[in-house]
Amino acid sequence: MGFFEKIKKGLAKTKNSISAAINSTIAAYTGENDDFYDDLEEALILSDVGADTAVKAVDQLRDLAERKGYRGADGVREGMCEVLAGMLPSGETLDLGTKPSVILVVGVNGVGKTTTIGKLAMLFGNEGKKVLLAAGDTFRAAAAEQLTVWAERAGADIVRHEEGSDPAAVVFDAISAAKARGTDIIIIDTAGRLHNKSNLMNELNKISRVIDRELPDAARETLLVLDATTGQNGLTQAEAFKDSAGLTGIVLTKLDGTAKGGIVFAINERLGVPVKFVGVGEQADDLIPFDSRDFVEALLK
Repeated sequence: MGFFEKIKKGLAKTKNSISAAINSTIAAYTGENDDFYDDLEEALILSDVGADTAVKAVDQLRDLAERKGYRGADGVREGMCEVLAGMLPSGETLDLGTKPSVILVVGVNGVGKTTTIGKLAMLFGNEGKKVLLAAGDTFRAAAAEQLTVWAERAGADIVRHEEGSDPAAVVFDAISAAKARGTDIIIIDTAGRLHNKSNLMNELNKISRVIDRELPDAARETLLVLDATTGQNGLTQAEAFKDSAGLTGIVLTKLDGTAKGGIVFAINERLGVPVKFVGVGEQADDLIPFDSRDFVEALLK
């Protein structure tokens, strides 16, 4: 199954519910009905696009329609695709230009963080990269065991300590091992929950200091894993991590399980951090690089 078909299938719930409202609104467009733009704005908000984004999108579409003289549904649908795709960054690839490079993966428990790490390891392994996983979530029971299973599937190395160990020590040992083994990419799992938010962020800061000290010139990505089914509630989590962890990208999981795929736009509007991967299924190859135009066309066309 090609990329476009994967994203189209993964967006089926959104497309079949809220996008149906958007498309039915567009289908009624004649160029003269005054309520059209209000109805379209409401449909976008209901898809979790976010109120600010919906207003901006509709304003831009109105201007575009006037300039190009749209008088039918096909034209205005194409215009909507152009506007929405233009609101999202696309082709935001990971910076993995050094050997080793580091990917620090953060997020609260239950969002699919460990699974995402495993899928990334398989993706890079299939590209011929040598990958090492660092089991930095030492606070959650069975976290290291789950990561070990994924390492075996992906043919990746793994460094882990006993439950309750210092995560920064795990990262230190992982970096030492990566240097010795000629590793291309180190992917670091982190805790999703400690006693309180400040403790969690302090642990992330300790890990970052170890990376800075041991690999000062390494290319580094910090990816936040978000569960698409949490909708707007997930943005509060994201803002906390953005303030403390220096995010470079978002991995949006479980996009196939929500009827509100418009959360992609709200993430971009509120966080200004690009979505770099989306999860659209359970299989290892269902984690795919995000492309804004394909996303929008799968949603509306």
